[in-house]
Amino acid sequence: MAILIVVNNPNDWPLDIPGVDVVSARSYLIETQYSDMRGAKVFNLCRSYRYQSFGYYVSLLAAARGHKPLPSITTIQDLKLQTMIRLASDDLNDLIQSSLSRTHSGTFELSIYFGRNLAKKYDRLSLALFNLFPAPLLRAKFEYKPDGDGAGRSGSAGNIREDSGGAWELKTLQPIPASEVPPDHWLFVLYAANVYFIGRGPAKNKPQPVRYDLAILYNEQEESSPSNAGAIKKFVKAAKEVGFSPEVIGKDDYGRIAEFDALFIRETTSVNHYTYRFSRRAAAEGLVVIDDPVSIVRCTNKVYLAELLYRHEIKAPRTMIVHQGNMDEVPLWVGFPCVLKIPDSAFSKGVVKAVGPRDLREYLDSMLEKSDLVIAQEWLPSDFDWRVGVFNGKVLFTCKYHMVRGHWQIVGSENGEKQFGKVETMPVEAAPRRVVQIALKTANLIGNGLYGVDLKQVGGKVYVMEVNDNPNIDSGYEDRALKGELYRVIMQTMMDRVVASRTIAGGK
Repeated sequence: MAILIVVNNPNDWPLDIPGVDVVSARSYLIETQYSDMRGAKVFNLCRSYRYQSFGYYVSLLAAARGHKPLPSITTIQDLKLQTMIRLASDDLNDLIQSSLSRTHSGTFELSIYFGRNLAKKYDRLSLALFNLFPAPLLRAKFEYKPDGDGAGRSGSAGNIREDSGGAWELKTLQPIPASEVPPDHWLFVLYAANVYFIGRGPAKNKPQPVRYDLAILYNEQEESSPSNAGAIKKFVKAAKEVGFSPEVIGKDDYGRIAEFDALFIRETTSVNHYTYRFSRRAAAEGLVVIDDPVSIVRCTNKVYLAELLYRHEIKAPRTMIVHQGNMDEVPLWVGFPCVLKIPDSAFSKGVVKAVGPRDLREYLDSMLEKSDLVIAQEWLPSDFDWRVGVFNGKVLFTCKYHMVRGHWQIVGSENGEKQFGKVETMPVEAAPRRVVQIALKTANLIGNGLYGVDLKQVGGKVYVMEVNDNPNIDSGYEDRALKGELYRVIMQTMMDRVVASRTIAGGK
């Protein structure tokens, strides 16, 4: 995949980086070798990004060609909005204050080159701003605002602060052209660019044929990761086999999302978590995303699921949406024992069993401090739950998740250590047909993403317990029946979606 640095005049970029071509904006816009180029990464360092300027059209036409511009048109527009700058200042307030706490002047200017600053102590702040507004070269200006009646001095370059209170604010954040990089910064720019282009993977040799780039978001330190390290290796292998160039990324790579064609999230998702922000940005940038933001919102809230199952007459345990005004009705409508769930609970966290009125009151008082609504469900004891994996409207795998010995859940704890019940995987055709049919019907109500539907068989009836986005796919467990084919099917489906989206867009 070609990497292009686009400038008004190639003399504006005096550096030579292996595997990176420097071209003029005019050449990029009008020459057929660039308009016909497939899958280029375009780093737009033009002198201006104002509306209808060369810089504006470089990013605009790059997107139309199926290239990956940095900055994107969305970032260019966001950087023009003072409201977006204020939001960034608020979101990063703690980091701004800690990073600039030893700065004694009333103003501070921060140069950000490919997410880095010359002074390593500002790297975290530089990366955070780059992640919010991905542009190769940025300049941020901060101003110190004193507390109270404004004692002390701030706001003018060179002033020395005399107050001990107050806070720093981000006043402006602007992309800068290559022509405005100070001469004594170029050596560092070369280093930062090399790290970005070569050290992190975009410019290194890749197996052929490679058509598209896939990011796999994964945190090997996560305690309850949806995929173990072995599964991630198998996903990477399968991705290469279907034509992807895969790269495992982490939360600090938020600003690089636009470099990829697809994002596969293999971390536990939550709306109030960076996984959701990754998903939202990837979808906005036109990437194929698993898990997509709509699925995350729908699956991570059990209030939504309870209403959905009720409306579509899908059997579930007796369920009640509890709030401060109706909590006394739980014994009447649900009975004891009952299971109480925080709406966004996962991996048995935020899930408790109340065996009587005292338990119920104690648990609900605590839970309703965290959420205005809580789910109460009848307890359906069973030795195992069915887990049915569904992707793109098709059933991929079926498992029995057995309860932890002597416990009522599939995840338990003893002496501070987590315990998991046995996982029994079987071919789809070996699972009860009714279980598979109901799971597929339920998953299709959520979307066409990757889901794990949990069900119970009790007394000849099948109950849907919940639908999970980001379901577990661990090496040695969910893949026991299909083995490597499970990973290949998922990667091939993502590849098919990328190809379809690029064909519709008239891109690659």
